[in-house]
Amino acid sequence: MCFLGNSRTLKLGEGPVPLLTMAGTARHDREMAINAKRQLSETSDPVERLRLQCLSRGSSGIKGLGRTFRIMDDDNSRTLDQKEFLKGLNDYGVLIEKNEALKLFQHFDRDGSGHIDFDEFLITLRPPMSNARKEVIMQAFRKLDKTGDGVITIEDLRGVYNAKHHPKYQNGEWTEEQVFRTFLDSFDSPDDKDGKVTKEEFTNYYAGVSASIDTDIYFIIMMKNAWKLN
Repeated sequence: MCFLGNSRTLKLGEGPVPLLTMAGTARHDREMAINAKRQLSETSDPVERLRLQCLSRGSSGIKGLGRTFRIMDDDNSRTLDQKEFLKGLNDYGVLIEKNEALKLFQHFDRDGSGHIDFDEFLITLRPPMSNARKEVIMQAFRKLDKTGDGVITIEDLRGVYNAKHHPKYQNGEWTEEQVFRTFLDSFDSPDDKDGKVTKEEFTNYYAGVSASIDTDIYFIIMMKNAWKLN
């Protein structure tokens, strides 16, 4: 199975770099969704059930849930109370009984404060990854984050990619800005594309990709080939 598929490419230094399907083809996402739905019927653990519901939406599932919670965090406290937590699950379309959702909240509200830290919540929700996988994800992020401010933007991409090699730029269909924006949108939640990719979103995306790859070696090779890492 070829994970990097037949993606379009841009030139980056020593060779072409896959663009939109860079680390997750539609085929892999379909397979992951099928497996997640199958496993969903076989587990009763509430955390695992929520994780599988997110993965059934593909590589961006967990990241999308994180974005939903962040939108609700009006005061930027990065915490959620029980009401916000239940509303966030509902807004994202998670199929879950209220009593199961309350058990989930209590599981993450370890100090009984009535609030949960949704950064910790999302870290726990991510499929387990080895340190080797986490490190190669961070290598890729650091390579893209040219300004080092923890957010990948169009300006960062200008220092990495030459958009003029993209076929849609060459045929006049897209501007340079559209090439870059389309790239960033591939990591964003479908419902809220802001043209920026945070370290959290990047990691959540690849946690989803990682769930569809059995071995560390294959995942690391895939990442290094995709991003031309040393």
